[in-house]
Amino acid sequence: MTPESTYLLIGLGNPGREYKDTRHNIGFMLVDRLAVRLDARGMKLQSKAVVMSTMYEERRIILAKPQTYMNLSGQSAQGLLHFYKIPIENLLVAHDDLDLPFGTIRIRPGGGPGGQRGMASTIEKLGTKDFLRLRLGIGRPPGRMDPKDYVLQMFSKDDIKFLPEILDRAADAALEFVLRGLNAAMNKFNGDAQKV
Repeated sequence: MTPESTYLLIGLGNPGREYKDTRHNIGFMLVDRLAVRLDARGMKLQSKAVVMSTMYEERRIILAKPQTYMNLSGQSAQGLLHFYKIPIENLLVAHDDLDLPFGTIRIRPGGGPGGQRGMASTIEKLGTKDFLRLRLGIGRPPGRMDPKDYVLQMFSKDDIKFLPEILDRAADAALEFVLRGLNAAMNKFNGDAQKV
């Protein structure tokens, strides 16, 4: 396997049972969805992340869930890219996004952290904003609720019903990127019609 045919898909979240089904952990949920779909094997702890490996259409995919808590997620991204010698254009970071309505997904080739601390850490550690991110919309908190409290809440009962469909679509988007590249994935999955 050459580095050019290896991809690193990182989902952001917080370790620990108390955070398992919170909005902030939708990135972890996506990695878990991909691991089941692709029959990923060899779970291990590497670069402060739970890491699994799998093959997809003659491409190697490394799936990772940083275990550092959100604010230090960049340590895992930096370590894994270096260890596997993966070019940064083959990195995709999936994370929750308050600024997108729940159920909306967006693939972006770069940009700022948008208040997402895991993204801020990743940008800092990689020394660039120019890497792919898969933004998973969780919507804004109701009323005057603090966004920090909102992201650490469980999904509502209504939202949970739609999560499998959303995660499947996000998994499709990630695999489209691996197989056909950024532009194909953006064209197919960035339309407003994708909302729940």
